[in-house]
Amino acid sequence: MSDTFKKLEQVLQHRKQEDPSSSYVASLYNKGLDTILKKIGEEATETVIAAKSGDKKQIIYEMADLWFHSLVLLAQQDLSADDVLKELERRFGLSGLDEKANRTK
Repeated sequence: MSDTFKKLEQVLQHRKQEDPSSSYVASLYNKGLDTILKKIGEEATETVIAAKSGDKKQIIYEMADLWFHSLVLLAQQDLSADDVLKELERRFGLSGLDEKANRTK
């Protein structure tokens, strides 16, 4: 896993103990799951809009926001980026059509 992900995950875990008035991430945790999910939805929409515009810098900026808020969700759920990477590794070499068909069984 990327060192950046590892460092960020450590910060996100630490923010669980911080005062919500002094930390954006702590305020997200304090507001709960619905607020975190709303942020992910907002960032996903902004990523789609950036992609439609074709502005590569904006795509990167919005994707960073989307990944960040996704990592917040993972930390809130006591999961890690490594958990997601392991699932992607499991799927490697597996047809997407086969993988999807296996989920519906």
